[in-house]
Amino acid sequence: MLIEFQKYQATGNDFILIDDRDRKFNVQNSSLIQTLCHRKFGIGADGLILFRSEPGLDFRMIYFNADGYEGSMCGNGGRCAAAFAAQFFPDKSKFMFNAYDGLHSAELIANKDAGYIVRLQMQQVALPEIIESDLLLNTGSPHYVKFVQDSGMVDVPIEGRLIRNSSRFLREGVNVNFAEVHRDSLTVRTYERGVEDETLSCGTGVTASAIASFVMGHIQVQPVKVFTRGGELQVSFIPSPEGDFTDVFLTGEAMPVFTGQIEV
Repeated sequence: MLIEFQKYQATGNDFILIDDRDRKFNVQNSSLIQTLCHRKFGIGADGLILFRSEPGLDFRMIYFNADGYEGSMCGNGGRCAAAFAAQFFPDKSKFMFNAYDGLHSAELIANKDAGYIVRLQMQQVALPEIIESDLLLNTGSPHYVKFVQDSGMVDVPIEGRLIRNSSRFLREGVNVNFAEVHRDSLTVRTYERGVEDETLSCGTGVTASAIASFVMGHIQVQPVKVFTRGGELQVSFIPSPEGDFTDVFLTGEAMPVFTGQIEV
């Protein structure tokens, strides 16, 4: 079988995007998805995204982790999907689409080289759970945020794996963010479940870390600038009197890398 694909990256978080409006891709074939995402034997990516038609909306995004199984919401993947959609809707800059956690809007707010700056609306975020000095919250995917003095000194694969595989999270898994607070910004490194390693960036993790920093009183200025190993993102939100967060937006670049075909 010959598969046509496009490779995108969003602050170093990379994805295989496939136009699956004809619904020919076998979503049950987890070994195929693993192979496509494998960095030695396949195309190489943190995840795979199927672009499908959706009645009443611009598209549906179906996201798979590199382990071959469908994942929850991916913020950087959502921004890449919106940039990918631009080729099918050349007269549009705003999109409504469905994802694992429900409806999202995305806006292409600027061209950047061959890609775009994409502003993605995330779901409403409930009040985080505080676990000692760490926080647990869901931004479309579950995230454990741990504040550290020097993120560059953290062994993310080892320390992240310990939390992800702890008794509380072993069954469902959790993404683990190590956030370093600066005067008016954050540096965040993330261990992602499904990838089971550190990624260069994680959109839902950056969003979780920005909200966690507000809850803990570390940063009050918005948008929150967040630096990842793959680049800069910005997060904005509105805290409600009830303690949750609405109007949550994640903004950053989404860029095509290459287009190809692969025989599988």
